[in-house]
Amino acid sequence: MTACSTRGTPDTAPTPAAASSALSAPGTLSLLVEPDAGLAPIYALIASAHRTLDLTMYELVDTDAELALELAASRGVAVRVLLDRNREQAANQPAYDELTAMGVHVAWADSRYAATHEKALVVDGSLSAVMSLNLTKRYYASTRDFAVLDRDPADVASIDRAFDADFRHAPFTPAVGTDLVWSPHESASALPALIDSATSTLLVENEEMASPVVTAALTRAAHRGVHVVVVMTDQSEWHKAFNALVGAHVTVRLYASNARLYIHAKAIVADAGTPKQRAFVGSENFSKASLNSNRELGLLTGDATVVAGLARTINDDAAGGKAWVPSKS
Repeated sequence: MTACSTRGTPDTAPTPAAASSALSAPGTLSLLVEPDAGLAPIYALIASAHRTLDLTMYELVDTDAELALELAASRGVAVRVLLDRNREQAANQPAYDELTAMGVHVAWADSRYAATHEKALVVDGSLSAVMSLNLTKRYYASTRDFAVLDRDPADVASIDRAFDADFRHAPFTPAVGTDLVWSPHESASALPALIDSATSTLLVENEEMASPVVTAALTRAAHRGVHVVVVMTDQSEWHKAFNALVGAHVTVRLYASNARLYIHAKAIVADAGTPKQRAFVGSENFSKASLNSNRELGLLTGDATVVAGLARTINDDAAGGKAWVPSKS
């Protein structure tokens, strides 16, 4: 189980809505910030499918999402769902059984990955959601997460092609010329490279800080004068890394494990508000498994609206967190 499985149960999740402004937003990309947006836009995205609907999900424990998938199948949409079993089979088994019984094509993810931690949805081959959130209702109201709705044809086609391969347990090589970042193919180099590209500011949210490569890249950035801010939920496993980061003059802001907000997001924002601005959002945690051996999916973008939304949210979260004080040991 992931670290998020240990936190408390929040309030009831938002109810579904028939439509969402996010689905009709102009431009190629649009950002959803959770828990602010609620799950209505995701439910509406499922409900908008006319022909095909492909969902890859690490953990699916949401009867409203299951019902939306079943209703899509009942109106003739070809619905396929791929669920992790290497780490989350017990949690996913009820959804697997229910969806299968209701005519949804469900498969267990390929065992060649340490885990299929990807969270992605493709509707009618024309719109995709690249997400950091699981479809797990008990976490919705208290969890910081992001999703990017992506209408870029090359991105959507690549995600659909990966889904086809993973659904059949076939080989997959990422396409050239997309904004996507896949694990185990690309994340281990792409995320440190994004950090290394920063010249003025770096804003980071992640659930884990277990990758020495990422910690080293953040430290290098601070040493060359970049203002680095890391926002996370405090867990003892990351204290050694926090000490190293603060020692390099990285600002580390933390939430207690029982705080009303849990940082589950996986985001990096480099040089926000400048011509060089770039951001990453996806499923990749800062861990060896996530970057090297899981199936993961993220997205790199310079889209001004997405970057601004991420930067604003992470800065607000930093203001609400508590500064890490290095231990004396």
